[in-house]
Amino acid sequence: MGCCNSRTKKTLKIGCGITAILLITLLIVAIVLYFTILKPKDPKVTTQSVTLESVRLEPFPAFHLNVTISLILTIHNRNYGSFKYDSSRAYVAYRGDPAAEAPIEADTIPARADHDLNTTVLIDADGFSKNPNFSGDLFSGCLNFTSSTTLHGKVTVWKVLKLKATTVSTCDISVFTKFLNATSVCKSKIKF
Repeated sequence: MGCCNSRTKKTLKIGCGITAILLITLLIVAIVLYFTILKPKDPKVTTQSVTLESVRLEPFPAFHLNVTISLILTIHNRNYGSFKYDSSRAYVAYRGDPAAEAPIEADTIPARADHDLNTTVLIDADGFSKNPNFSGDLFSGCLNFTSSTTLHGKVTVWKVLKLKATTVSTCDISVFTKFLNATSVCKSKIKF
C-alpha cells in the first residue's frame, strides 16, 4: 500500500488549489490598491499670498537694494500617507545668481489634507546686482526670481508602512517694484 490513498491526494490537490486562488486574489488586491489608493501623487502647491513687505533702495554712496517678501503657500497632500519633513532651507536665485535663503521649520503634512507653510525671504541685491540684466529689469519694474526647496522626510501610510521620501518644489516669483506687489507660481514633485 502506498503512502497516500486517492482520497488524501484529492484533498491535497483541492487544498493547494484553494491556496493558489487565495494568493492570486491577494496579489491582485495588492496591485489594485497600489495603483488606485497608494500610488504616490505629487502634492499641489498653491500660493495663498505673496506680500511685498518692504523695498529699500539706496543708490548712493554705493548701490544697495533689499526686498523683503512674505510667502504663504498651501500644500495639498493628495496621498493617503502623512509626510513628516526635517528642517530645510529655501533658496532664491535671480537669473541663476544666488539671491536669498529662507529657513523652513520641520513639520508634518497630514494625509489628504492642506498645510500652510509661512516664510519670509530677505533678498539682498548685492549678490546679483552685477548681472547684466539686472538694471534693465529694475527699471522695467519687474524682477523675476526662482526659488527651490527640497524637503527630506518620511511618509507614513496607515501608521504601518513608513518610506523615506523627498519633495522638490520650485516657484517662479515676480516682484513688481513699481506697484509694490509680487506674484508666485509653484510646482512640486515627490520622490521615493
